[in-house]
Amino acid sequence: MHKIPVTVITGFLGAGKTTLLRHLLQNNQGRKIAVLVNEFGEVGIDGDLLRSCQVCDTEEEENNIIELTNGCLCCTVQEEFYPTMQELLTRKDAIDSIIIETSGLALPKPLVQAFKWQEIRTHATVDGVVTVVDAQALANGTLVGDLEALEAQRADDPSLDHETPIEELFEDQLACADLVLLTKTDLISETDLTQVKSWLEKELRQGVKVIPCHQGKINPDILLGFNAAVEDDLNNRPSHHDTEEDHDHDDDINSLELVIPETSNPQDLIQELHRLITKFEIYRIKGFVNVPDKPMRMVLQGVGDRIETFFDRLWKPKDNRVTRLVIIGKNLEKQKINQELNNLSSV
Repeated sequence: MHKIPVTVITGFLGAGKTTLLRHLLQNNQGRKIAVLVNEFGEVGIDGDLLRSCQVCDTEEEENNIIELTNGCLCCTVQEEFYPTMQELLTRKDAIDSIIIETSGLALPKPLVQAFKWQEIRTHATVDGVVTVVDAQALANGTLVGDLEALEAQRADDPSLDHETPIEELFEDQLACADLVLLTKTDLISETDLTQVKSWLEKELRQGVKVIPCHQGKINPDILLGFNAAVEDDLNNRPSHHDTEEDHDHDDDINSLELVIPETSNPQDLIQELHRLITKFEIYRIKGFVNVPDKPMRMVLQGVGDRIETFFDRLWKPKDNRVTRLVIIGKNLEKQKINQELNNLSSV
């Protein structure tokens, strides 16, 4: 029986998963691709970005982009992922493949395990897991610390009891990968790139390739068609959580939503956000900015201390034209953040 191939795209916050997915949809080579977007936070920013990629010209095609907004896919497989997959599988004759973009906080293995459920495995298989890695972040040590120090630390202590949840998450995403895409390589030196690639290759299973990928531009034939049947190969993809019945992400990681009617000066907004980043442990800021007298919507994406903006499309009459951002970080206390965000209300 024909099974729909499912590609899981995983990776840390801000690594470039959505950019990769946009390029894939814009260069689908005639494939009918259904997309599940898993967004951390109350606002489906990534799903809206994907709808603006201008490949969804009809309402039916737009319905192929489905957002799961109630947390990580691996945490909501029964409550949300399972019924969503059931709905997609009723339309399997009109779908060539399914892409699942996980949250930056999602463990890939529990999601893959869901494809062993009889109701799903009869109709779908995990074709491959693609892990997107930010080369600049690794070179700067912002995700896993200094590469040389981390390598030495692991060599000295095989138990790794001192790892943080973020490091464990990163290792689990690498361990489950069939392919690693290295993004933002143009922002680091050739020496740093060689070091990052060398370190990654030591962390991966034999045969897993590391491929540089600029602005998400990569041939779809490289991303699709692994035929790995990952759900039947989980024993070869070890996880820190294999001995646990359930897993818990770092409970201190949370998200807050910021809504501002309009932003008179985007540069002032960015300056204020930089101030927030220096004061609080913020991992990611993303959303849309309403700039007065501009007919187009501004997209704002921030990871670490980098904040980038670009205009993606015209505001539509039905859009709620406000500045809407999601801030993701650790130990973000709502009252303190709200006090700081009051400074933004007049930006």
